[in-house]
Amino acid sequence: MAGHVLKEKTITRHRVTTLLAHWLTALSTFVLLFTGFGQMPMYKRYMVDSIPGLGWSSNYAVTLQLHYAAAMVLVFAAIFHLVFHGSRREFSILPRRGDVKESYQIVMSMLGRCQAPPCDKYLAEQRLAYAYIAGTLMLLIVTGMFKVVKNMAGVNMPDSWLNLATNLHNAGTVLLILGILGHLAAFIFKENRSLLPAMFTGKVDAEYARERHRLWYQKVSKKHQKSISL
Repeated sequence: MAGHVLKEKTITRHRVTTLLAHWLTALSTFVLLFTGFGQMPMYKRYMVDSIPGLGWSSNYAVTLQLHYAAAMVLVFAAIFHLVFHGSRREFSILPRRGDVKESYQIVMSMLGRCQAPPCDKYLAEQRLAYAYIAGTLMLLIVTGMFKVVKNMAGVNMPDSWLNLATNLHNAGTVLLILGILGHLAAFIFKENRSLLPAMFTGKVDAEYARERHRLWYQKVSKKHQKSISL
């Protein structure tokens, strides 16, 4: 059977390019959030700038430049991700019909209420989380560009546009924080923790993949079997 073809202890789940895009996005997002809040006087008020090494955090000019730099890294990561995977027609992370129902079944299975459905490379809730976070980041990028343009010399943007962009940017920030918390909270469940090593090494335990990602494991097994027969 396909489920018993592979002999390796681990399976490659992510390429180096995928890990690069993920960590560039994650790190730039962290810097954006930190410096974004630094645009407000809260770091001075709550003495964050008194922490060793963070004296710069209440300096508006410094946090603004770091914010812009992190934004450029995020935009680069987003474009690279879209172009690379789009050109290779790799869309397994995109949401599918029935993902909401399947996500419910997966959560119930982790609570011992029912049996988990056969899953592909990405779990249904991972595909939904991807759409949520990607959409939120896109909102932040677009509204952030409006906020940058309005600071350019000779640009006179209507106040209504600026207010809308600012409010949407702030709302997007809240939504992003909630999304990140939800993303990290998924690892509260023991069943999800086997995916953590893959975000650093690109590899996942083969036995875990066979049990939790049966549909993907079967595809990988067939490719492996075909390569051996050639």
